Amino acid sequence: MSKNIIITGTSSGIGFELVKIFAQEKNRVLALSRDNSKLRGLNLDGVDAIDFDINNPDEKKLTKFIGSFQGIDVLINNAGYLVNKPFEETTLSDFKNTYLTNVFSVAMLIKSTISHMREGSNVVNISSIGGVQGSVKFPGLSAYSSSKGALNILTEMLAEEYKDKKIHFNSLALGSVQTKMLEKAFPGFQASTSAKDMAKFICNFATEGYKLINGKVISISSTTP
Repeated sequence: MSKNIIITGTSSGIGFELVKIFAQEKNRVLALSRDNSKLRGLNLDGVDAIDFDINNPDEKKLTKFIGSFQGIDVLINNAGYLVNKPFEETTLSDFKNTYLTNVFSVAMLIKSTISHMREGSNVVNISSIGGVQGSVKFPGLSAYSSSKGALNILTEMLAEEYKDKKIHFNSLALGSVQTKMLEKAFPGFQASTSAKDMAKFICNFATEGYKLINGKVISISSTTP
């Protein structure tokens, strides 16, 4: 059965691959990214790829597309921002920009869309293993990892707040995935998981796997730790 799906951070990487997979499965997708020209060039059936900055949202533009959906089945908050700097060099601006994208904008997009969700709707927040308590941490990621920890707690809180409405909220705490963001933060590092393979997993979770899970932070990594 076709679903109405919103995905952020779709200009490249996991988000880009997610849109292609969902479109191939005949779903209707609203793809949000500051520059979606590459995605629009694919002319995918059922996909509206609009230029949209989640940090400075155009509410009228968003409302226009959501209104035509007649309900939202899946929201995947995939957009992310990563700064890799020693803590003493990490500025207040670095922290603000990281939390704005990874936490505050996620909360505000959920707030803007929650009234269009119904029983069985599903919100998937793309987090990081670095934001999981007790996991291995890496120097230089104080802003990024702490923001993902905040996102994980937000996920748990919203799952509790909306459990009576049977709207699911889960965080997928990903290990390293070969994306432009990873390449920029860690030049030369080669992840064992491709964006396409991770997108396949997320797609399956967002449409089927989530049904028995709510309010959880799930670590997804092909390596230990």
